[in-house]
Amino acid sequence: MINFIKAAARAAIEFLSSPIKRYLFFIGLIVLIALVDFLALGLARRTFVFYNIDNGVIVVEDRMLRHSRSTSGNKSREEDIIRYTEETLLGPISPDLLPLFPRETRLKSLMYRNRIVYADFSQSAALPPLEGGNVLDNFRTLYDGILRNFSYVKDIRFFIEGNRVLLDNIEDFSVSGSDFQINENI
Repeated sequence: MINFIKAAARAAIEFLSSPIKRYLFFIGLIVLIALVDFLALGLARRTFVFYNIDNGVIVVEDRMLRHSRSTSGNKSREEDIIRYTEETLLGPISPDLLPLFPRETRLKSLMYRNRIVYADFSQSAALPPLEGGNVLDNFRTLYDGILRNFSYVKDIRFFIEGNRVLLDNIEDFSVSGSDFQINENI
């Protein structure tokens, strides 16, 4: 056993005596450590859509968010959607982009059941952001973002302070003031 250790040590010393081999070894070691770190963190790429301040053009941001590893399938999916929605409420990384909701907007609760997401926001979600934007377009953008990033979601139902937000003809994406309502009866 001791001879094996001595032979392995000699081979390692001989291999690392060359500067090029030493550099390659350290680069490989760094790549291996980064890969293990990435796999241990469990990151997932998510896309976020925001609008340019100058001309309203759609801009996509990619972010790496931690993926939940709960033993309960629905619970981890719900946590992933909550994390995505809260990141959307924080707004864009770039200062040239408009946030979708006012800075004071908070996600009060989110529930994922039977492939449907139920999201309840604070009252400020009914107002356009100070920087500009259209409330209806912003809810539709969040709706599309959740569907794009989470293929297991069939539908999303938004609420503001417990009152249902009705987005008529969500597939149509025609913008008019009558499309956006808060229904207190649902």
